[in-house]
Amino acid sequence: MSSSQPLDLRLPTPGCYADPERIGINADAVFDGMTEHLFFTLGKLAPTASLHDLYMALSYAVRDRLMTRYLASLEAIRARPQKTVAYLSAEFLIGPQLNNNLLNLGIQKEAEEAVRRFGIESLEDILEVEEEPGLGNGGLGRLAACYMESLATLQVPAIGYGIRYEFGIFNQLIRDGWQVEVTDKWLKGGWPWELPQPDEACFVGFGGRTESYIDDKGNYRSRWIPSEHAIGVPHDVPVLGYRVNTCNRLRLWRADATESFDFYAFNIGDYYGAVEEKVGSETLSKVLYPNDGTDEGRRLRLKQQHFFVSCSLQDMLRSLEKRGIPSKDFHLHWTVQLNDTHPAIAVAELMRLLIDDRHLEWESAWEITTRSVAYTNHTLLPEALEKWDLSLFKSLLPRHLELIYEINKRFLQQVRLRYPGNDLILRKLSIIDEEGGKAIRMAHLATIGAHHVNGVAALHSDLIKRQLLPEFANLFPEKFTNVTNGVTPRRWVALANPELSNLLDQKVGPNWITNMELLTNLESLEEDTSFLESFAATKLSGKRKLAGFIHRQTGVLVDPSSMFDVQVKRIHQYKRQHLNALQVITQYLRIKNGQAQGIAPRTVIFGGKAAPGYFMAKLIIRFINGIAETINADPDMDGRLRVIFLPDYNVKLGEQVYPATDLSEQISTAGKEASGTGNMKFAMNGALTIGTLDGANIEIRDLVGSDNFFLFGKTESEIMELRNNNYQPSEIINSLPELSEALRLIEVGHFSNGDSDLFKPLLHNLTRTDPFFVMADFADYLRAQDNVSRAWKDNMEWNRMALLNTARSGFFSSDRSIREYCQSIWDTKPLPVEITCDVN
Repeated sequence: MSSSQPLDLRLPTPGCYADPERIGINADAVFDGMTEHLFFTLGKLAPTASLHDLYMALSYAVRDRLMTRYLASLEAIRARPQKTVAYLSAEFLIGPQLNNNLLNLGIQKEAEEAVRRFGIESLEDILEVEEEPGLGNGGLGRLAACYMESLATLQVPAIGYGIRYEFGIFNQLIRDGWQVEVTDKWLKGGWPWELPQPDEACFVGFGGRTESYIDDKGNYRSRWIPSEHAIGVPHDVPVLGYRVNTCNRLRLWRADATESFDFYAFNIGDYYGAVEEKVGSETLSKVLYPNDGTDEGRRLRLKQQHFFVSCSLQDMLRSLEKRGIPSKDFHLHWTVQLNDTHPAIAVAELMRLLIDDRHLEWESAWEITTRSVAYTNHTLLPEALEKWDLSLFKSLLPRHLELIYEINKRFLQQVRLRYPGNDLILRKLSIIDEEGGKAIRMAHLATIGAHHVNGVAALHSDLIKRQLLPEFANLFPEKFTNVTNGVTPRRWVALANPELSNLLDQKVGPNWITNMELLTNLESLEEDTSFLESFAATKLSGKRKLAGFIHRQTGVLVDPSSMFDVQVKRIHQYKRQHLNALQVITQYLRIKNGQAQGIAPRTVIFGGKAAPGYFMAKLIIRFINGIAETINADPDMDGRLRVIFLPDYNVKLGEQVYPATDLSEQISTAGKEASGTGNMKFAMNGALTIGTLDGANIEIRDLVGSDNFFLFGKTESEIMELRNNNYQPSEIINSLPELSEALRLIEVGHFSNGDSDLFKPLLHNLTRTDPFFVMADFADYLRAQDNVSRAWKDNMEWNRMALLNTARSGFFSSDRSIREYCQSIWDTKPLPVEITCDVN
């Protein structure tokens, strides 16, 4: 079949691709689909159906309408083979799926009408029921989800590979101000968006030993004899592009035991032993990011990473076999993108599969691997650059260790030729870290095995080359590049902010949603008072909705006319939620001391989770909640200051927060944030940013204009200079009376019900070492916040600045990011899926 011919899906078998009764997208067809699934799939009658039943029925009806596109997309790559993107990520924070699929199909209004026939007032009532999939945690997983959606929208064939976590990370409760982690049972009510494929399961080995042998051609070879196995069962999630036929998939692996039940053990009374293997194997896909503070936690993390990477690479090779394509052509049909270091074991595993299973020679296997694999680095923090203890690695993956030794030996021989006699650079570049206990440096393995290494913002990519991997950058300058992150405007504007979306449709036309550069046409309206009022009205509507949610969740009343000053992100010291909290205390003291003149009325909103084993981050949450409790109970703060901590921040909550935000807090220590993506979502929705020159803040400021961005803080080079010159935070504290007063108030227990010990570890951290330079940036941060208050007083000017943030945010669409990956890293092209039968 030529590439120009559409796929003819009019097959004689009913329901095979395009059964007319299951693909109609008018309201009648959607209603009929819901009724059918209520009866036949769920065993319910409409009069007694619950909201959850109706959610499931509508989801199944929508999934039916994805299937033609889903199967046609699979057939397209079989009929017209070309390179497919395999995006390997430990997490995919995909968010609720129903409304996203309704939007991309273009049937939100039809679904609204269909649910009304069941006596439901609004589609929102159904959407509210949907559980958020526990498949990710923070920016890394959300980026992966945005990229998968953009790949489909741009009609690029792709598969996202990850783990089907049964319990995700955790749900966050706040009790007595502290974060409490509870199990995220997101699958308890069933998940209608997945398609289990048990016939495509893969076996994965662990432990055991290796042995050498001579093959039938007289070649010396090694084989791995694992001591334990797990089975990876794929669950496919359709990923539909916006108003196109391309429907890619997210393939998530669930771990099963090779033998679920030992009858002999059961019959002799060993009831736990009878299911021990099942429990042990299935633990692999139970929880995202098990606590690595213990040996068993670290062991489980490494097993998880090898499990999903091995399953994924086996799946790719199997797909070639099914299509009659030889393994030596792997790199012509797959581009394997490693989303951070979690899947870096792919370099060794692909070599193992090619050498041990497909019997390729080393040179051929290495060429295929290095032409297939690309690596995205997401962090400059040393603790996030994974290293595995050599003894742990050997006990779990002995064959991979042999391969890594050989990769390292051959690589270091190249280095010796380039730098003869330089043992220092050999130690720096080696995959094996010889300092202290020996360890495998996964970022080194990924860098050596990849054809490209990219950072995710201009500054971050520069720091990778200058600070993180400078020796590699000097050795392989052609490998290193930048692709600044992006976010999908479909979810983060069209879905999250329908009022703004409608206004944009009216002013620049509906095509902005796939061509964000069209938003620059809004700049001509920056002096149009009528339009600025309409633009501000969309913001006020979002704030009223969020105010209602805050009251329902926390019992605190907030004023939608106040400035909504928001910092929502993972809780970490480098993101500096405690810097924000300190300036809140300063504003509180100014009001209490009768110095409130010029202070803008604010609702300061925090949200985010702390890793369960990260004490300081959890203490910062307790600190914020202590401040909130004190301020919200003080009558002097009425109409002036409120502080809110939103529990269990996730995608669903983010869809309410971004449209309601006036001021976006992007205040990380310069040089620590790789990029950030929340900053982009805020800007798209017309929030102004207060931030440092860190991550993508730099590009946001460059694009929206320095006059429309509140800059503060020391630069990355200035931070480095402080670090290298015996930085003393106490000297800064002594020179700033407002900061000293705020710290004194914390010290005496003002925000902890008189408990002067509670926040001592935080105070010691800030006043003695201050590892993230909170004290160093405090005065300039306060100056910038005063500028924010002054700007807030001029409504029209603020609205104009907000409009320009939206108008100039087009660069931060994930569509642009994916185009850059396709052109500069993956060498992939769109594969439009044409369907000759009428699916509309």
